[in-house]
Amino acid sequence: MNQVRNSAKAIIFQNGRLLTIKYIDADGEWFTLPGGGQEVGETLPQALQRECLEELGLEVDVGPLRYIREYIGVNHEFAEHDYEAHQVEHIFICSIVDQQPDISGTNPDPDQVGIAWLPVEELPSCRLYPKYLRALLVNEPHLSGPVYLGDVN
Repeated sequence: MNQVRNSAKAIIFQNGRLLTIKYIDADGEWFTLPGGGQEVGETLPQALQRECLEELGLEVDVGPLRYIREYIGVNHEFAEHDYEAHQVEHIFICSIVDQQPDISGTNPDPDQVGIAWLPVEELPSCRLYPKYLRALLVNEPHLSGPVYLGDVN
């Protein structure tokens, strides 16, 4: 394995919907939380603010840490592609500072095809990754304290 990578992700709820990054593969649409890797010299909130500007074109207020998730690629369904990946994701509740009518990032991820607001009640049937969060975000969206989820997908 290479180095462990720190990452910060945003849970942004608005009007009963979750803001996500949209991708498309051979099986159709799939979604992730906005955010990404921490760079040297950045705090996790600073990394998340930068990533949200790049991916969404939005300034966010970073709120409390809700979940910590590890992803060790070799242990999951994408092991063929992610076998060397080991990432620790710090997932924060965030809010949008200034809502804009047309959201578009300044430097989106290479495979990102857009953004999507997913209705919270539909999350269990969406291809949202990590899958483990689907039920948590529907049933316990404002769980208090950081919760370590472990190595889940």
